[in-house]
This record gives sequence, C-alpha cells and structure tokens, in this order.
Amino acid sequence: MTTTTTNVTDLYPTRGATEVATPRQDPVVWGSPDTPGPVSAADLQALDRDGFLAVDQLIGPDEVTVYQRELERLITDPAIREDERSIVEPQSKEIRSVFEVHRISEVFANLVRDERVVGRARQILGSDVYVHQSRINVKPGFGASGFYWHSDFETWHAEDGLPNMRTISVSIALTENYDTNGGLMIMPGSHKTFLGCAGATPKDNYKKSLQMQDAGTPSDEALTRMASEYGIKLFTGRAGSATWFDCNAMHGSGDNITPFPRSNVFIVFNSVENTAVEPFAAPIRRPEFIGARDFTPVR
Repeated sequence: MTTTTTNVTDLYPTRGATEVATPRQDPVVWGSPDTPGPVSAADLQALDRDGFLAVDQLIGPDEVTVYQRELERLITDPAIREDERSIVEPQSKEIRSVFEVHRISEVFANLVRDERVVGRARQILGSDVYVHQSRINVKPGFGASGFYWHSDFETWHAEDGLPNMRTISVSIALTENYDTNGGLMIMPGSHKTFLGCAGATPKDNYKKSLQMQDAGTPSDEALTRMASEYGIKLFTGRAGSATWFDCNAMHGSGDNITPFPRSNVFIVFNSVENTAVEPFAAPIRRPEFIGARDFTPVR
C-alpha cells in the first residue's frame, strides 16, 4: 500500500515489517537521446541497461594532483576534524569521510561546476540539477572499513524525502583503484528493482549509519538472490577515472587491508524537479550537510 507525505505519493515503500521488492516506476535516463551533451547515445543506453557508466579519464593527471593536495589539506586540518561534517573511523580514529565538501572547499566547488561533471548530470537527468550530497571518502591502507551493500535511493527516500529516482552519483578516483584495495562493487541491472528494507528507522540513525550501515540494509537472502541474478561488477581504474551510477543501483565496497590507499570524491546530483519533501520512513530529517535542502541549481 502506498502512503503520502506532503501530498506526494510514496511509490517506494520501505522500512516496514517485511522486506518488499517494488518494480522501478521511474526512467533511468530522463533526458532525450537527441539532447546534445558529453554522454554518447550508446553510453546512455548502457547506463539505462546496467545502472552505471565508467569513464576512463574524467580529469587529467595535473588536475588529480590538485584534488589530492586539497584532500590531504582537509583531512589534516584540526578544524575540519572537529567539524560535524567529518566522519571518523571507529577503530583507527582516522577521518573516513568529509561531507558537504563543495561548501567547505572552493577547489571541490569548482569540480562540481565543471561541465565535464555537471553537464553529464544534466544530460542524464534531463533538467537543471543541484547537489543533494557531496563528500570525500578516504580509505587509507591497513584496515579502513568498507561500505555494506545498499541502495542509496532507499536511504535518500526513507530519510531525506526524495520522491523519485531522478538522482545520479559520480565517484571520481583520486588514487589508483586496484582490485584489492576496497573498490566500488555494483550489481548490474539491480537498479530496475527497488528493495524496501525491513525495520523502522531509529531517531538520529545517520550518526551510526555513516560509520556502519544497519537500518536500510538488505537481507542476506535478498542479496544472494540479486547477486545470483545480476552478478557483481568491481570497478578498477587509474586516478582521474570516474564511475557514474544510478541512485538505486545495489552497491558496496570491501575493507582495504592493503598498503595502498583508495580515496575518491563523491558527488550526488538531484533534479530540481525532484526536490526533497519530508522523509517517507524516518521520524526526522537528516542534517542538511547529508541531505541538502538548498535546491539552487549548479551554475
């Protein structure tokens, strides 16, 4: 049964008594195939089919150096460490993520506005876009923990109030992504089915979930079934490569127990025609540095 929040129909029920699979109700590619842009028609078709699109070199080596230097500056700044937007590893006490990085850093703000980045988002979503979330993820070697399997849209719908699947993410590698240092894994085709997870959302769930996912986690049975049906694609690539992926793609990453760090900048673009309402399955909104309420288009 569907419910409503702020007069918006809930097309994707989740966080109920049982786990429920719902066929996707929204397009994957919202823009017209004839609309000019940096993404080819063939790549748009692949994105629609698989739920992701890999770009071998989105930014060049000289640019990578600039962003690596800025990442290092941010994670070693004591003021940034004390900021609530920084998430610290429970065991090592090292910084795991810094949220709202496009507001903290003009260097990363420029990256968000880069037409190679925002232009692709506009083309895929078929509208102007704003940043729903941005962050740098840091996976130092020797034990940085991974991110368990999940659909981002499940959380953004349940806890941030995004009504529809009109959101696209890009993960830009700032270090080499090997097949051994905790790289991104996606189940190709999984974005066509929404998996509503079981269990109510605790108040202030974000404080725990940013370190270790609990609410909104698929069951082992569902993950086994999905992995058997879709398979698992592991993304590798040099620094400067990027992976675009649909908001409902089932994805995760493993721990990094190698000596080789894996860091990336992660930007979530949402359509200005899909702005957040009240959460569909949570008692309160998450903070704005995690789920934006400023819907100003990126210019």
